[in-house]
Amino acid sequence: MSKRTVRSNCHYCGYLCGFWATVEETAEGDRLVDLTPDPTRYPYNERITNGCQRWRMNLEQIDAPERVNYPLRRVGERGSGQWERISWEQALDDIASRLGALAAEHGPQTLASAIGGPHASYWPLHRFLNLFGTPNNMGIGQICWNIRIWMDCLTYGWPIEVNIDPSVTGAVFLWGANPAQSDNLLFWRTLLTMDKQKTPLVVIDPRRTKTASIATLHLAPHPGTDATLALALIRQVIATDRIDHAFVQRWCHGFDELVAHVQPYTLEYAEKVCGVPALDIAQAAHIFSEPSPTALLSGRGIDQLGPNSAPTHRALSILRALTGDVDRAGACLIEGRSDFIPEVELEMSASLTPEQRARQLNLGYTALQSYPGYEGASQLTGRFGKALPMRYLTSAHPNLVWRAALSGDPYRVSALICMAANPLVTYADTKLIHEALHALDLLVVLEYYLTPTAQLADYVLPSAGAFERPLIQAHGGVANFCYGGAAAVEPYYERRADYDFFRELGRRLGQEEHWPGATLKDAIERTLAPAGMSWQQWTERGLYAVPAVFNKQEVRGFATTTGKIELANEYLDSIGGGRLPVPAPVQQDPQYPLTLITGARVQPYWASSYFNNPRFRAQHPEPLAQMSNATLEQAGLEEGQWVEVSTARGSARFKAEVAEIKDGVISVEYGWWYPEEEQGEPHLSGAWRSNANLLTSADIAGCEPLIGSWSYNAIPCNLRPSI
Repeated sequence: MSKRTVRSNCHYCGYLCGFWATVEETAEGDRLVDLTPDPTRYPYNERITNGCQRWRMNLEQIDAPERVNYPLRRVGERGSGQWERISWEQALDDIASRLGALAAEHGPQTLASAIGGPHASYWPLHRFLNLFGTPNNMGIGQICWNIRIWMDCLTYGWPIEVNIDPSVTGAVFLWGANPAQSDNLLFWRTLLTMDKQKTPLVVIDPRRTKTASIATLHLAPHPGTDATLALALIRQVIATDRIDHAFVQRWCHGFDELVAHVQPYTLEYAEKVCGVPALDIAQAAHIFSEPSPTALLSGRGIDQLGPNSAPTHRALSILRALTGDVDRAGACLIEGRSDFIPEVELEMSASLTPEQRARQLNLGYTALQSYPGYEGASQLTGRFGKALPMRYLTSAHPNLVWRAALSGDPYRVSALICMAANPLVTYADTKLIHEALHALDLLVVLEYYLTPTAQLADYVLPSAGAFERPLIQAHGGVANFCYGGAAAVEPYYERRADYDFFRELGRRLGQEEHWPGATLKDAIERTLAPAGMSWQQWTERGLYAVPAVFNKQEVRGFATTTGKIELANEYLDSIGGGRLPVPAPVQQDPQYPLTLITGARVQPYWASSYFNNPRFRAQHPEPLAQMSNATLEQAGLEEGQWVEVSTARGSARFKAEVAEIKDGVISVEYGWWYPEEEQGEPHLSGAWRSNANLLTSADIAGCEPLIGSWSYNAIPCNLRPSI
């Protein structure tokens, strides 16, 4: 049997690292037999790739016995665990027929979707939904990505990419980010290099993480008080006259308003509210405002502050501007329009009619994360020929979708397509979601494994994974770079790429003319063509990027209402968001005197994924609740003991571990279930035991009003021994 070596990419996280794949020809078809890091493609250093634990899963899991390999149709009651194997043609015909009937009865808005990752292509789903006529795609963008994209865009006219260059960057701020765990590749190695250079690093996190352990300065605010801390930094930079006066005078709008607005946020006030020493806040402000460029990177820690998510991001956008660290080498880059076909065009959002947009569940709840909010912002970005991805930034609020499925208000959501998503474990309020999934008439899941959500499905369809499908990551179309590569082998058994599913389903529902590419390879090739990149070049390079150009405001200003960076924001004020950021009160409850945080990444897992990996489970077998020794002792508990963490929503079980974290704060791991345990109702592979989302809520009434962000941090909780 002959072997050959081809270039391809891992997909067990979002970085799509390049590999040489050894492929062997067998009687069953080509088989992946070995992988070697490819130093000519991202991350351009095999030593970095070899430090990752995940990529070896490609050899272990591509033919694992627990993989879903054939289309399955439920034959018993929902959650019974009884399935029959059917063909793809049967599955597609059945699903198309049922969707058509449900749309005829309830309208096309009766269909919703849930997306996850990293093993998915989002735009084919979005194209299908737009052509079908429903505005109800769900995701967790409200607590990951959307907030930063919206606030940066409306402050600067377009989203930014952090530009850390060890030869130029004078200081790095990491706010709610722990790349030692969440990245663990090129960026973390860059930080270690800068640490050796003695470049100041400031980390803002209530936990003393591995990243914080190398920091010059670690600020540990009480969870949920980040907006107050950011406003105190702004005030201190202004009060010590360390702003870039020339930049602010020429390019910033609303400076005098800002000065008046931040006067109450003194160092002493911030110390009282945030629990951070005033001297440390002053030192952080001094480091940030040094003349050399400062790079500020935020993470999911502040995306998940609920009502304080948007105010925090707004304040950080303002802070960058005061020191001139916008579109500045070594600080950040305002990206250009994509040379390749951008996401907004791929998803064909223009196909959704005004009448269909008017049925969006978010209307009346989230002024910015809505079609009217998007359309107003697009009038600004359109001045520079740019358009944000529409479906991400108008995605339906999950709480509203689940309630529509249960109540029929304002209409019935009766069908759901889950693509690489496991809402029972990864979306807030598991009990509500469980009820809603049982209320559906049709649940379709595209997956690798029978997750707890898949165990409740009507159809489970086998997804092609890494090295079985070509890949492209284009960051939602807000940047002029993308990366990925070709497949190494054809999908094993009867697995298919998600593109194939949505194309074939769309063709059955009258969308045939809108799916010209017969395969995902064809679609990617068409996407890259306007950038002048051939498929062969894509296969070899795995990257499209252009040289960065900074200080572009000198040519045309900023794509905002005033043409300047809006410290006082005209557009947000026009839709009820106020001109300047105002922190929301942090939730308190005397019955739950401790504070819960969750959602942090933990290597080698990824959200609710990879718990079925024996190597990973051997090194990290149980879900942890981390707390300070003082918090543990005050509760009368011991390290290693099983504990029950409870909130007003419910309780879950974790193993106690002592960590350097603020007293009174408990950090529980997110996404846990037990793939080795019994499937189907009532067990659902342990989804009811250590699932952090048994403790959370996304009730729209308590969410941030512009975008709908719910809280995974600063949740009142209690702690007791587990029985």
